[in-house]
Amino acid sequence: MAERRLLVIEDDPGLASQMRWCIDDCDVSVAANAQEAERLLVRNAPQVVTLDLGLPPDPGGTRVGFELLETIARLQPGTKVIVITGRNEREFAVRAIAEGAYDYYQKPIESDTLRFVVERAFRLAELEAENRRLTETASEPLFGFISTSAAMEPLLRRLHRVAPTDATVLITGETGTGKEMVARALHRSSTRADKAFVAINCAAIPENLLESELFGHEKGAFTGAVGRKIGRIESADGGTLFLDEIGDMPPALQAKILRFLQERVITRVGSSGEIPVDVRVLAATHQDLRGMIAENRFRQDLYFRLSEIELALPPLRDRREDILLIAKDLLRRFAPDRSLQFSKAAIAAMDSWDWPGNVRELENRVRRAAILTDGLIVTPADLELTQDSKADDGATLDLKTARARAERQAILQALHRCGNNVSEAARLLGVSRPTLYALFMKHNLTTERE
Repeated sequence: MAERRLLVIEDDPGLASQMRWCIDDCDVSVAANAQEAERLLVRNAPQVVTLDLGLPPDPGGTRVGFELLETIARLQPGTKVIVITGRNEREFAVRAIAEGAYDYYQKPIESDTLRFVVERAFRLAELEAENRRLTETASEPLFGFISTSAAMEPLLRRLHRVAPTDATVLITGETGTGKEMVARALHRSSTRADKAFVAINCAAIPENLLESELFGHEKGAFTGAVGRKIGRIESADGGTLFLDEIGDMPPALQAKILRFLQERVITRVGSSGEIPVDVRVLAATHQDLRGMIAENRFRQDLYFRLSEIELALPPLRDRREDILLIAKDLLRRFAPDRSLQFSKAAIAAMDSWDWPGNVRELENRVRRAAILTDGLIVTPADLELTQDSKADDGATLDLKTARARAERQAILQALHRCGNNVSEAARLLGVSRPTLYALFMKHNLTTERE
C-alpha cells in the first residue's frame, strides 16, 4: 500500500496541531496559507486534504476558499478534499461539495469523527487508485496497441488473422503511425517468433550500397569488398525480413526483389551461385504506391507480390479516443518514479491538436514533458502545445477546408464524449440522426455500433 499523505490547510496553529495529533497513522503536513499549500500539493502529492474555507488571504494577496479548491483540483486531480467550515458556513460547504470537494466537517473539531472522515477519504482514494491500476494492467494491449477506437478495430482483427500465416504483408500509413510496431507484432505472433527479425530502411541506405546490404557480396566484388558479407535477406533465414520505406527502393533493385519474392533464392553481388532463403517478407511505406505505379516509379508486379495482405494504419487524428490513453501510458513509462498527471488544459490541448507526426510526435512531446516538468502536473506548455505552437505556417487558409476539418473534429469529440452513442452525439451536436449519418459518410467516419 502506498504511503498515506494528508495535507492540513489551516491558519490556526493550535487547531492545526490538534489535527496533526489526532490523525497519527499517516504523513501529515500543514500549510497556513495558499502559497504554502500549493507548494506542498506539488511536493507531497497528498491523497487527502483538509481545507479551512475561512482561511484568510496570504501575504501575496492570493484568495482562498473556492479558488484554492479549484487549485487543488488542477494540481492534484483525484485528491479527496474535506472542507472544514464554521457553524455559519454550512451553505458554503454544500457549494464546495457541488464544486468537487469530497466531504465537509463542521467546527468545533471532534477527534473521533474527524479520524473517521479522514480514514474514509483515504480508503476511497486507495480504492480508486487500485481500480485505475487494475484497469490499466488487467490485460496486455492487443499486439502492443493501446486502443479503444473504432478506427483501429479492422486493423486489429486482420492482425489477429494474418499473424500466424506466412503471407507477405504490406503495411501502409502516414509517418509515425507505428508501421514497424505492426511488423514486429506480426513477427512475435507468428511461428517464426523464435527466429530473427531483420529490418532494413530502404530510404536510409545509399543506392550504391543497398544491393550489397540486401543480398550480400563476395570478396573482391567491388572496390572495398575486402571479404565476404552476408546480406540482410540471408541473415533473416528462418525468420522475418522487414523492408521499411519500400517506396524509396531504386527501380533496378525492385526487379531483383521481385525475383527473390518469386523464386525465394538470392545471389550475392560478385557471385553466380544461388542461395535458397526461407523468410517471411513484410514491407511498409508512407507513400501512395498506386500513384507511383501510375507515374512509372514503382513496379506494379512488385506491388502485387508485396500486398498479398495490406494493412492500413489510421492517423492519430482519426483515433482521438486513443490519444489520452497512449499519452498516459507513455507518461508512466517515461517517469515511473513520479506521479505525473496531465492537467485538464493539457488534455484539451492534446485532444484539439492535429498530430501531423502521429504517435511518434505524441511520444516525443510526452517524453520531453516527463523530463522537463518541474512539478507533478503536465501543462500544455510542457507539451509545447500552447497557442503559439499551433501557428502552422504551412496550413491551408482555405475556409472550406478549415470548416470541414472543424466539423469532423467536432463529430469525433461528440462521439467520444457519448461513448459512440449516435443518438446522444446527434443531440449534443444539435442535429438529427439522419443528418449525423450523412456527416459520417461525408467525412468517412464509422462508429463501433455499425
